[in-house]
Amino acid sequence: MDALEAIRTCRAMRHLRQDPIPEETLRRVLEAATCAPSPGNSQGWDFVVVRDPARRGRLAALLREGVQPLLPPVAPVGEGDPSRRRMLASAHHLLDHLEGVPVWVLVCGRPVYPAGKPSPDWIGSAVYPAAQNLLLAARALGLGATFTTYHMPREAEVRALLGIPEEARIVVTIPLGWPDRPFGPVRRRPLSDVVHWEGW
Repeated sequence: MDALEAIRTCRAMRHLRQDPIPEETLRRVLEAATCAPSPGNSQGWDFVVVRDPARRGRLAALLREGVQPLLPPVAPVGEGDPSRRRMLASAHHLLDHLEGVPVWVLVCGRPVYPAGKPSPDWIGSAVYPAAQNLLLAARALGLGATFTTYHMPREAEVRALLGIPEEARIVVTIPLGWPDRPFGPVRRRPLSDVVHWEGW
């Protein structure tokens, strides 16, 4: 698949089938994530991959307990912003089907840059490009995924479950699986709204 096509059709996929992902496919996605740029080539990322059904079940329970009270209800059809309604309906679907997600990838970052005085302020500049590469590689291979921060309300418990060290920041929690909905073009604001030529 052409890189630009992957970018233009990399929708947030929250409707995922339970079918397993072959290990070779998963490794290709993770390798693509590690090809991302990072400050000073510091590569301060780690990926916690959760496939074991029992562990996925415990993770799903923690995520649901944390997110369910915070997720707004879906507005009735015809009310409110249709785009927001679709997004919330999709988020609720994912929340209701967390146990069925075949693979969870928690993208974490450690303070490793600058070498002489590591600062957590630089973690995002390494982790987010790696996470985006992961999404684009998944799309190119026919997999669906999305960024979530579902770990945040129960982060301490998620850390304990997965043995994530205190120095590592969980930045993105990504459900990964074969999509149960079609891919299509992403909807974004036009360039004229966001591009400022030669200055703001």
